[in-house]
Amino acid sequence: MKKETKFYPWVLVGLLWVVALLNYMDRQMLSTMKPSMQVDIVELETATNFGRLMAIFLWIYGFMSPLAGMIADRVSRKWLIVGSLFVWSAVTFAMGYATTFNQLYCLRAVMGVSEALYIPAGLSLIADFHSSRTRSLAIGIHMTGLYMGQALGGFGATIADKFSWQLSFQSFGLAGIIYSVILVLFLKDRESHPEPAELAVMHGGKRPSVFKGLAILLPNISFWLIFFYFSIPSLPGWGIKNWLPTLFSGNLQIDMAKAGPLSTITIAASSFLGVIAGGILSDRWVQKNVRGRIYTSAIGLALTFPSLLFVGFGHTTLHVIAAAFCFGFGFGMFDANNMPILCQFVSSKYRATAYGLMNMGGVFSGAFITNWLGKSTDAGNLGRDFAILAGIVLLALVIQLTFLRPKAKDYDELNLEKA
Repeated sequence: MKKETKFYPWVLVGLLWVVALLNYMDRQMLSTMKPSMQVDIVELETATNFGRLMAIFLWIYGFMSPLAGMIADRVSRKWLIVGSLFVWSAVTFAMGYATTFNQLYCLRAVMGVSEALYIPAGLSLIADFHSSRTRSLAIGIHMTGLYMGQALGGFGATIADKFSWQLSFQSFGLAGIIYSVILVLFLKDRESHPEPAELAVMHGGKRPSVFKGLAILLPNISFWLIFFYFSIPSLPGWGIKNWLPTLFSGNLQIDMAKAGPLSTITIAASSFLGVIAGGILSDRWVQKNVRGRIYTSAIGLALTFPSLLFVGFGHTTLHVIAAAFCFGFGFGMFDANNMPILCQFVSSKYRATAYGLMNMGGVFSGAFITNWLGKSTDAGNLGRDFAILAGIVLLALVIQLTFLRPKAKDYDELNLEKA
């Protein structure tokens, strides 16, 4: 094995960590800049319209996710990631020049298409480069990039308050465009990942149908269990991401310029610790018990249950921040193990497709909850509805612990043993 091969799996995590940061930063900062933007775009004065703007991204992102996964299983993931980053960064840059609600709405829709292409390709690439001994930690470290992007997105409100919301979009968009050029030089795909021409040779001169992955996955009951187990916690997960700044501002009686960074940094810091702890624990536990990843993820979900109650009903800084920290830590443990758990049930040939479908379920949950909490905010019930989401977590825990029973640490290793 070449020296570069030994270290590149971790270099890859570092390269994609920055992409993950930009992915979430560009989408998240909109949620904290409502007060600044509504001065210039009056339609944003109502939480319902703002919820529509957040939700269109999620609906488009969700519809694109399965297609993004199928594409990632068939083409160079390097160029898919580079192209995705360049387009969504250009869209972010263009949002700095938007002057109407309709322009923002259309740009958010395009961002949904381009950002959807990244996650299935990025996570399947990391999973391919890492074995079961390091997979959860590698995925977890990558996830910290998402959380850091979420935290930095909170500073969009600060920049908007000091300068302008237009400068926030323009600055972050330009950073992504520059980084996409850097990726061209350093990012590479797994050598074993077949290109379209190679796929044709493998299948007697004919390219396999783009829907072959779906044909393999749809009859797989274990995949559907993972799908629902992933989608259900996405309701409180996306609710926290999109509406926690508003909840902090209302419950603590502080303006959004302070509530944005406070809420996003709290979630990002706790999630950072959660994915690292969950990744290390899971990688060690699965070596001794094939359900180790399942149990690690369950511990994380259990932590989010009381957190949602206190986030919803807490009205002191200590209560709200402590609850948000506990939620972030638990959700981080859950987040770090979704792709590694999937790897125990699905072949590496179809993991991007599988995660694309899971991402669709999670994002559609997010679109639903974003719209619902927007109306809830206008009605003055945001805190109560956050607390109601705690019951959703219990349902996910029951599904996870009762039905998910992997037979091996890695699905491909199981097939090799049979062969």
